[in-house]
Amino acid sequence: MSKRRVFDIDFDEATVPAGTVDEPPARRGPMAAAISENAEALGVRQTTEAEIRAENDRLAHEYVALKKNGQIVGLVPLDEIQMTKLVRDRSADRDADLEELKASILAVGLSNPIHVEEVSGGYELIQGFRRLSAYRELAKQTGDARFKSIPATLQAKGAQLDHLYRRMVDENLVRRDISFAEMAQLAMSYGARSGQSVAAAIEALYASAGRQKRSYIRHFAHLLTVLGDNLKFPEAIPRATGLSLVKLLEENPRFAGQVRAVLESQPNRDAALELSLLRSAVTGGQKKPKTTKPGSSRASAKTTIKLNRPEGVAKCTASAGKFEVVLDHDFGAIEPRKLEAAARAFLDRLKG
Repeated sequence: MSKRRVFDIDFDEATVPAGTVDEPPARRGPMAAAISENAEALGVRQTTEAEIRAENDRLAHEYVALKKNGQIVGLVPLDEIQMTKLVRDRSADRDADLEELKASILAVGLSNPIHVEEVSGGYELIQGFRRLSAYRELAKQTGDARFKSIPATLQAKGAQLDHLYRRMVDENLVRRDISFAEMAQLAMSYGARSGQSVAAAIEALYASAGRQKRSYIRHFAHLLTVLGDNLKFPEAIPRATGLSLVKLLEENPRFAGQVRAVLESQPNRDAALELSLLRSAVTGGQKKPKTTKPGSSRASAKTTIKLNRPEGVAKCTASAGKFEVVLDHDFGAIEPRKLEAAARAFLDRLKG
């Protein structure tokens, strides 16, 4: 009788004993998975927020630096712009070229923003008086909302007064229409506010100008010091006339009184008449050497006649090489062609 085995177990050759292979990872529950995912998202968010804060800080510092240097441009409401901190170098008279500027703004817009400084309650104008004036007139005339605000570069608060004056002056040095009287008046006003002499103020404000130009400004400052209260239109005085007046004022102490008397005799004068009076004063104040014709020692004959005219009494004086008419009439306001025709008719009639 054959023996029978109690346990007959067949082992697969590929079977590996327990404990010799890593067990599969334990399965996480839904709550654990959610907590892990939230932690990872929070870390990413915190990193992103830190990067955003760093970028915002960098941009804020950059904005402050640009604003300090006057490199930020924005739209500024016209009614928030003041003109009290700086003495303007513009005449208060109507600008003859303002209409052209307005037409250009209407056609192509404002190509060069004005420059303002932030002050309490608004902005202070530093550069761009004519542009601001044009915008204000356009806003009033058209009612268009686009002219209620003007493009402006923004200067941060706290800029030194001399820096602001220099910015205004350096821009205006390139203007062809600014007169020496206006530049001198600005220097005198700045000197009074800063406690400097006029000469020092001119050197400080017009450091970018040539030495000769600064010399002319000093001469006009002297002219305004002596005759400023008597001049209604100093900005209309050309350089040559102004320098001649200063020379005569320095040579003859009584010349200032003579000029004042001439100006006061025409209280209702306009710019053209005032300039004519000043030029006449220069001509009368200059001493001309007496000349005689070669070979002749005889004094020249002199004839004086008076004519009653609708304008008044005309005093006419004739002498060698000269015929002078003195009449209460502004001959400088007459059209040049008309004056030329009258002079030709006068000389042609003398030949006959």
